[in-house]
Amino acid sequence: MANHKSAEKRIRQNEKRRDINRANRGKLRTQIKKLRAAIGASDATTSNELLGATVALIDKSVNKGVIHRNTAARYKSRLTKHVAGIAQ
Repeated sequence: MANHKSAEKRIRQNEKRRDINRANRGKLRTQIKKLRAAIGASDATTSNELLGATVALIDKSVNKGVIHRNTAARYKSRLTKHVAGIAQ
């Protein structure tokens, strides 16, 4: 238990940030799952539409500190490669 006023404030701040980070991470995971479902169904038009939104969300997640930039680059690269594979 926190004994100082500043420690109590830090606990409140950490809880608030945790909730925000969880929401952002959940949003990102949901978007990636939607894109992977479209890729799995070999739906080229939906995949192309979702790819732009997914890449934008991945970039936002990096800026917010939810995921590391190298992780984001890996996600974008693999998803783009799969979407391009459907178009062929």
